[in-house]
Amino acid sequence: MGAYVVGKRVGFGREALTPHNLTMTMIGASLLWFGWFGFNAGSALEANGSAALAFMNTFLATACAVLAWSFLEWMFKGKPSMLGAASGAVAGLVAITPAAGNVGIPGAFVIGTAAGAVCLWGVSGLKRMLKADDSLDVFGVHAVGGILGALLTGVFNSPALGGPSFPVDWFTGKLVTEADYSIMTQFITQAKAVGVSLVWSGVVAFLSYKIADLLVGMRVPEEEEREGLDITSHGETAYN
Repeated sequence: MGAYVVGKRVGFGREALTPHNLTMTMIGASLLWFGWFGFNAGSALEANGSAALAFMNTFLATACAVLAWSFLEWMFKGKPSMLGAASGAVAGLVAITPAAGNVGIPGAFVIGTAAGAVCLWGVSGLKRMLKADDSLDVFGVHAVGGILGALLTGVFNSPALGGPSFPVDWFTGKLVTEADYSIMTQFITQAKAVGVSLVWSGVVAFLSYKIADLLVGMRVPEEEEREGLDITSHGETAYN
């Protein structure tokens, strides 16, 4: 929604708009990977089996996503890239987050590998289809990866596929048995939740951006954009 409301950058599609700093990108991706353990495993609020499962799933899924993205980039583009590896890491982290404590180790391998492949398509094929100037590939990595992880949580939560299942009710803690677990039913439940999230976030974000655009404006004049916001907005430059 933000990319559509703000619009495309000046020169988008005609001029080379190169990434800012690959070294900082790799540092940032490394910090994200490290910090994500606290995000996923820490959600258990105690050092228990659920936290350990979330920790391992987070590590393994992310590693699988990096390998999948790099291999496919190598296969289709001739060379793997560090930027692709960093993007694959973020894709894996995003995809495993809804599933971290809710799938088994085999599920983490599948979700991570699938995330690397699907999100690579998200930042290439899907991005061209949407015709949005998503400069940081937020939708292709975060939205696509999150949707994939949320849907596959319903599949690999099944005890038949190594998942921990879920309680029949939160008072007794009794888990749904393998015989009673329905992958399709849970998959549909996850899909409904994804649909509600997409509609809610899309509508609210669009309205918020529109209100901000009307009140203060979302774009600077083209001359200021070409000169650079470091100078026009802050009065200094980051580089000589």
